[in-house]
Amino acid sequence: MSIKLSLIELGARANGQAGSDVVKNIITTAQKAEEWGYHRIWLGEHHNTANFISLAPEVTIPLVASNTSHIRVGSGAVLLNHYSPFKVAEVFTLLGDMFPGRIDMGIGRATTGPVSDFALQRNRSIQQRSDDSEEQLVELLNWLTDGFEKRNVFSHIKAHYGTKNLPEFWLLGSSQWSAYAAGSLGLNYSFAGFINPGQAYRISQVYRDNFSPAKHHLGGSSPRLMLSLNIYCADTPENAGKLAAPMIVMMQRLRQGDIKSPMESEENAVKLIGGIPRQPDFSDPAIPSQYLIGTAETIHKDLIAIADTFGAEEIMIQCISNNLANRLKCLKLLSEIFR
Repeated sequence: MSIKLSLIELGARANGQAGSDVVKNIITTAQKAEEWGYHRIWLGEHHNTANFISLAPEVTIPLVASNTSHIRVGSGAVLLNHYSPFKVAEVFTLLGDMFPGRIDMGIGRATTGPVSDFALQRNRSIQQRSDDSEEQLVELLNWLTDGFEKRNVFSHIKAHYGTKNLPEFWLLGSSQWSAYAAGSLGLNYSFAGFINPGQAYRISQVYRDNFSPAKHHLGGSSPRLMLSLNIYCADTPENAGKLAAPMIVMMQRLRQGDIKSPMESEENAVKLIGGIPRQPDFSDPAIPSQYLIGTAETIHKDLIAIADTFGAEEIMIQCISNNLANRLKCLKLLSEIFR
């Protein structure tokens, strides 16, 4: 089967590295990804972490789009639970007009931590604890499609004045809620397999089983699934393991509540792990490994099997590394073997 390759970019920062240099790395990576045939690049949103500079995808999207010519550029994701759907709609319709036919609106939800969640609130009189994600999602769709009923006060104002250049809409998630919401609203769905690989297949089936053709022009008539995976590729399994080691250490620390320590170098990470990591064996493509580590040939074989099992037309690569040269080599090897 034919598989599109895309990339999620978080702007990984090495210890002591200036943010301006990381921005240059993001631009370089996007330009190379475009040259090598990647379909899209998404910019993430993370707060209160020393590891990434990707705080505001609405800022980095136009930077990347203006330094490339045809690769699709989007958010992976805007955390809608912290923002006004009206403002998000205004921002992304403007981006769509700035870069016609190239902008993706990837929408998600997440906690950033109790203090940073509170800092993102506009109203500080109470700490928001209610989950109104479905209402926010429907409201955002209504702003983009002029879908409010006439009796709704919001029907008297607009977030945009023309549907020609609207962004491509994706719902991102790793839970049953996101799968059901995407399916019931007829939306494209990007599943974060790097977060929840053990439940990936079951949840993707929830999306398919509950899919209803969209009643709006931002969705589709049939399910459209993208699968996001941790992928580390090199000329040898050992070098691929070295590339993955800093990410593995970072995730171990995050599970322990450590969000302040910067990402380690490959050499230090291998020492902390106690050896070069290798991909655990997995025989069932419905339960992919949390980290795909290997040569282009082995990863190509695994991804073909996984994509076929999931019915995914596109793989979004997450390769978090502050070693630009080795990360670019990984992306190039994958592009060559899939091309």
